[in-house]
Amino acid sequence: MDFSLLRNIISRYCAGEENWVDSRTVYIGHKEPPPGAEAYIPQRYPDNRIVSSKYTFWNFIPKNLFEQFRRIANFYFLVIFLVQLIIDTPTSPVTSGLPLFFVITVTAIKQGYEDWLRHKADCSINECPVDVVQQEKVVRTQSHKLRVGDIVMVREDETFPCDLIFLSSSRDDGTCYVTTTSLDGESSHKTYYAVPDTMAFKTEQEVDSLHATIECEQPQPDLYKFVGRINIYKDKEEPVSRTLGAENLLLRGATLKNTHHIYAVAVYTGMETKMALNYQSKSQKRSAVEKSMNAFLIVYLCILISKAVINTVLKYAWQWSPDRDEPWYNHRTENERQRHVVIRAFTDFLAFMVLFNYIIPVSMYVTVEMQKFLGSYFITWDEEMFDEELGQGAQVNTSDLNEELGQVEYVFTDKTGTLTENNMEFIECCVDGNVYIPHAICNGQILSAASSIDMIDSSPGGYRREYEDLFFRALCLCHTVQVKEEETVDGIKRGIHQGRPTSFYISSSPDEVALVEGMKRLGYTYLRLKDNYMEILNKDDEIERFELLHVLNFDSVRRRMSVIVKSISGEYLMFCKGADSSIFPRVVSGKVEQVKAHVEQNAVEGLRTLCVAYRRLSESEYQEACHYLTEAKLALQDREQRLAQAYDVIERDFVLLGATAVEDRLQEKAADTIESLHKAGIKVWVLTGDKMETAAATCYASKLFRRSTQILELTKKRTKEQSLHDVLFELNRTVLRQRSISGLSVDCLDFGLIIDGATLSAVLKPSQEVSGHGNYREIFLEICRNCSAVLCCRMAPLQKAQIVKLIKSSKEHPITLAVGDGANDVSMILEAHVGIGIMGKEGRQAARNSDYAIPKFKHLKKMLLVHGHYYYIRIAELVQYFFYKNVCFIFPQFLYQFFCGFSQQPLYDTAYLTLYNISFTSLPILLYSLVEQHVTIDTLKREPSLYRDIAKNSLLRWPVFLYWTCLGVFDAVIFFFGAYFLFDNTTFTSNGQLMTTNTQMMFGNWTFGTLIFTVLVFTVTLKLALDTRHWTWINHFVIWGSLLFYVIFSLLWGGIIWPFLNYQRMYYVFMQMLSSGPAWLSIILLITVSLLPDVIKKVLCRAICPTATERAQVSEKLLPGGVAELTPLSFRRSYKGRSTDSTLLHLGAAETLSLHSSSPLPQKLLAHLAEGGGSDLTSLSPYMLRLSGAGFAYYAPGPETPV
Repeated sequence: MDFSLLRNIISRYCAGEENWVDSRTVYIGHKEPPPGAEAYIPQRYPDNRIVSSKYTFWNFIPKNLFEQFRRIANFYFLVIFLVQLIIDTPTSPVTSGLPLFFVITVTAIKQGYEDWLRHKADCSINECPVDVVQQEKVVRTQSHKLRVGDIVMVREDETFPCDLIFLSSSRDDGTCYVTTTSLDGESSHKTYYAVPDTMAFKTEQEVDSLHATIECEQPQPDLYKFVGRINIYKDKEEPVSRTLGAENLLLRGATLKNTHHIYAVAVYTGMETKMALNYQSKSQKRSAVEKSMNAFLIVYLCILISKAVINTVLKYAWQWSPDRDEPWYNHRTENERQRHVVIRAFTDFLAFMVLFNYIIPVSMYVTVEMQKFLGSYFITWDEEMFDEELGQGAQVNTSDLNEELGQVEYVFTDKTGTLTENNMEFIECCVDGNVYIPHAICNGQILSAASSIDMIDSSPGGYRREYEDLFFRALCLCHTVQVKEEETVDGIKRGIHQGRPTSFYISSSPDEVALVEGMKRLGYTYLRLKDNYMEILNKDDEIERFELLHVLNFDSVRRRMSVIVKSISGEYLMFCKGADSSIFPRVVSGKVEQVKAHVEQNAVEGLRTLCVAYRRLSESEYQEACHYLTEAKLALQDREQRLAQAYDVIERDFVLLGATAVEDRLQEKAADTIESLHKAGIKVWVLTGDKMETAAATCYASKLFRRSTQILELTKKRTKEQSLHDVLFELNRTVLRQRSISGLSVDCLDFGLIIDGATLSAVLKPSQEVSGHGNYREIFLEICRNCSAVLCCRMAPLQKAQIVKLIKSSKEHPITLAVGDGANDVSMILEAHVGIGIMGKEGRQAARNSDYAIPKFKHLKKMLLVHGHYYYIRIAELVQYFFYKNVCFIFPQFLYQFFCGFSQQPLYDTAYLTLYNISFTSLPILLYSLVEQHVTIDTLKREPSLYRDIAKNSLLRWPVFLYWTCLGVFDAVIFFFGAYFLFDNTTFTSNGQLMTTNTQMMFGNWTFGTLIFTVLVFTVTLKLALDTRHWTWINHFVIWGSLLFYVIFSLLWGGIIWPFLNYQRMYYVFMQMLSSGPAWLSIILLITVSLLPDVIKKVLCRAICPTATERAQVSEKLLPGGVAELTPLSFRRSYKGRSTDSTLLHLGAAETLSLHSSSPLPQKLLAHLAEGGGSDLTSLSPYMLRLSGAGFAYYAPGPETPV
């Protein structure tokens, strides 16, 4: 009896080492394993179809409606609409149903169009041709037909159709080169390795004959992690098992380079590929403006309910007497008499709710959606934010946070690749305490690179020469750099220099390329990796070959990497390079103190440092290391932890060789950007994993710290000398004492804080763990609040997110922004209110996970100070204006109930109720919120302090909201009572019509309502026109076009233009109203009175206490002629010396105008000058006039005397 099947099942499900439930088995070429090898269990996997769309043809309507009615406002209007259908309400269901239908339809069309574009993109991807090996032939099929287990052939420059395990290559060494630009943005060529036992299969026939299975983990989104193993069956022998890692997995979306073709097997397809798993949506972020909108809506909902309650109570108080309860013209039915009073009251309450529900602006949501969606294109269209080098501009990944860019109070930025270029240049190295500088200058002459001058000792001994050779060999061998012999650009081959081919180094890490190129300049050239042998050319032009046995890859936790090589003489060597904090504890000999001092000196100069060490291994030590590594690599579960443990055991007992120094230059205009952010009142924090000295030097160079800044240190070194409790309280006393002094003094000391990751962990511990000393978080936050800049160094990615969360959740709840360029910045980008990714050299993971992506750090200045400023101003005006115009719209309806016996009689016609928000007043505010510029772009860039005027949601605070609401109530009262008193005296004509005695105009409730509505539409539209500062032809067209549309519609609706629309109650009402001269006068008068208070308030505020923005607006109004539009407020005379024949007039727009004696100056300016200076009008040459803001300074010869 064959127990192999039972044995395999037991080993799978009962083995303690591995959890087989979390793995999958892939049968290469869909071939069953040999009998007795293992059970053949066919598994169902998804096809290779990519679906990024949200809807299908069948579920679009129900799914979209469900999502839209999850919004409270939409659901509220749906309820109102249903109430209108169910009970007898004063207004038609159309008045609520049509606006709701319009909002739902527009949103559905927008979302449907976006989803249709996703469907098109999916189809183009799913129908791409793919070559599959079937029955020893290459068959072309479509991408979506691929299945797990298919053997795929991919040619050069083709994209991988799914996640593949690399089997064999056209290259002899079984490698291939891949670019992952579409995945993580890295354009460098990465090397991937075929399975050693399958790399010899070069043809379709050989590959199709492969009999093997792959056991690997279930799909997960980490691009850089893969755990699996391949079992290869040869005849009746035991299967050969080989480990599979990330270096064998070719990801969907990556592109094959510099390799003619490869064969690979599909392991993850369709929505299970790593690229598809990374499509997962991020948590929804909500802006401060949206939160304010919701708060205002709650207030207006309370107002609505209170109005309905007041009117319901007053109605029953009014109808308490029988003659008012049942007037002769409106007798009740028997059913109405028998209905309970509570039910009648509730029905009336609902009717009043329906009547007043227009105070909640349903169309505001769709307008805000459109404003955000269309407004986001201004960022992508901005040519100043386009980077020629990258060939890309700014990207908007979400338009929901546009206005949040104008509210940022804290900016958390990465250092490497964000503030700096991440373009490394090798500067120097220290070998055994001696410094080597390539291309060093000696006695005014530049020495050749090969001379590798020693700046300390010019007579190296044999012992030192040995260390020198080991150091240079270590840097030539301990890396993952690829060598490219020549490069073709536009058909022209690069790399041929003086008839000899030169090599190009390619790596995913710029540091490694800089180090290898630095070694080349010092005489040691890395040539190639061929047949698992690394070749280097030494100083003596001799080629040395080392067999590469193992690579212990770099990771951010260990912060080091190692290689184990075997020399031609058979000696085993392990070379290691890494951060000083990870190397020094593992060193047992070498000149540690000298190297450490040099590393600290380099760090102070802002250079990136790495330490280099080595260890000689005996045969037994090497075999032991192999055992550890093989055992860890073969594990399917917890492979990373096991590898980390193996690395920890192997990487120890090193001999220190030296250290390197690499410079990472500051990005262009990074310092200017940080300075502008400081002026805008934004606090900038730098969060980096670098050493404190290196990061501090970068902070000084970028003007985050100034020379006058007093640095406060909260580091591990200091907490060793004093307890954390004492250090925190001492720093807190320092900043508080200085703050109390600065309150009395003009000069305020500038503080900068430096904290490291270890100390931060102690600070963020829960209070119960720091026994007896209270909560350190609050003390730390208090110190940070009083510092203009903070540097956090030696930070892990998770700690970056913790810092952002700490500030975000502090009692002030400031708006935070995180900006970074690498995968280690993703956590803080997702945590911050606004996340911005830099399209840098560390990949595009940050850009993919961010809300916005920009090419360079310098573009952050315009993103915040210009785009953010405009977005916030525009949407704040949009929200307040919507509430204002709806108060103006519905409050007269409330007042009207006091004059109609609370009978729920509508004041406006149904058409006006329906079209007010969606036609008559919607387009002007939408266009205003897209193109308004209250100050010019140049002014915003030149004066960053204007950003302070809109900080802390200043335009949507409660006082501003109450002002707009009160203004709406005031205008509504003017509309209603102005029209009421105008038509107070009325008489009946002979045919029973009502006519006013003072205007001789036919008058009724619809005429009254139409007059109020006309004044209302013109007032709210002209209010927006008065607020508009940036006029274009589109503004004129929309604003005056909206008013014209209202007039034409009223004539059409009243049967004037189109007689067939002789709507009974509105027939000829509008024409009758316009036929009266006093009605015209009353309309003009009421509009003027309504707009006057707001105009007076603005004029007084500008004259008495102008804001910085208003002063900037005045300076912009200075015309080329030099005359300010407002009267100058102050003059000053001082001696500046005499000029020859002209006077310079300095304008607000940074222009300079030469005023010659013969220039025809405006007489008012000349008279003003004459009054201020008492000089002759005809002699202007000795004088200089400077204009700035609302006033100007006037200079003349003589002693300085204020005028």
